[in-house]
Amino acid sequence: EDAPEKQPTEGGGALPGAPVPCPGAGAVGEPAEPPQARTPSREAEADFYCVKWITWKGERTPIIMQSENGPCPLLAIMNILFLQWKASGVKLPPQKEVVTAEELMAHLGDCILSTQPREPSEGLQLNFQQNINDTMMVLPKLSTGLDVNVRFTGVSDFEYTPECIVFDLLNVPLYHGWLVDPQSPEVVQAVGKLSYNQLVEKIITCKQASDSSLVSEGLVAEQFLESTASQLTYHGLCELTAAVREGELSVFFRNNHFSTMIKHKGHLYLLVTDQGFLQEERVVWESLHNVDGDSCFCDTDFHLSHAPGKEGATAAPPDHHLQQRQVDQDYMIALSLQQQQGQDPSALSDLELARQLQQEEYQQQQQQPPSLPRQGRAQPGGRPAGERRQRQKPDLDCTLL
Repeated sequence: EDAPEKQPTEGGGALPGAPVPCPGAGAVGEPAEPPQARTPSREAEADFYCVKWITWKGERTPIIMQSENGPCPLLAIMNILFLQWKASGVKLPPQKEVVTAEELMAHLGDCILSTQPREPSEGLQLNFQQNINDTMMVLPKLSTGLDVNVRFTGVSDFEYTPECIVFDLLNVPLYHGWLVDPQSPEVVQAVGKLSYNQLVEKIITCKQASDSSLVSEGLVAEQFLESTASQLTYHGLCELTAAVREGELSVFFRNNHFSTMIKHKGHLYLLVTDQGFLQEERVVWESLHNVDGDSCFCDTDFHLSHAPGKEGATAAPPDHHLQQRQVDQDYMIALSLQQQQGQDPSALSDLELARQLQQEEYQQQQQQPPSLPRQGRAQPGGRPAGERRQRQKPDLDCTLL
């Protein structure tokens, strides 16, 4: 039998010396830092979120985009409800461009209440009422992070915590892909059926043991966690692909981040909610096909797409209105620079104006993040059609137990 499981405690369960993740959101393929015992409790820093409208199965459908420190569990669940609005009944006004956290919570609460059983059985009604009470206690955590403790035995195996009731009531599957390869008997023996929290405790205990076999087993377990720090293994990806049903919308937990996932024609895709892609109509899904971190962007119909502006992309005709706006913006910047220095607009030479304008543009570029974004970052980057991208080390806000 499994060892008795402890209640999650603040800060417990992390490997010794492990750095604490910074707020943010992870993404496909990023090597994660050793996960912490619990998501740091914090108030939601963003009070509103941008809405991206896509055409999904012939219907204009909203997607809630994630700001830098957005609550990824709440957004992952809500985006599923919006994508399956015919079943959930959750819709937004067609011109909605921004939605508040309170509005999202209200929609989620309505959806949960609509799951009330139709049978008049007193037992079912009492059970439903208890579930609702439990859910109301958990809902605020959706904006600050959830306690999640994976087991390495199956893609649906998690230690049951009160937070799981939200997924159960909404009938939203929760998956992960952090599995032990059964062809590695030493690792299977060392990890067994333990949860992540229990495995960390075992590693600490074994490394302090006097029995050399226990010390060796602890080192094997520790090596497993270190070598699979991205929280996805090849065996896990194979099992995940087999377990998820065709067309099924679910929540995928990886790199301490919750994402909306779907299976289309046998392949897995994650919904792109990086706010930097708000205006990129052809960037909707991101493939999940290996553990190395490279992925491809797809449009709403799962056709390969690209972010514009790179070589290899189909050249679009020049937008003269856009060019004129840029000229106007440059002129206004130049005038602003002159006024700040108390100079007459005619006092500066063309060369001086050009130098100051170039310096202003350089400073703007320096303030922007790199062109290849992570989930939860604000600026998108371009790349050729079908080109894969290597993700960077994440700043994360949703962590393991």
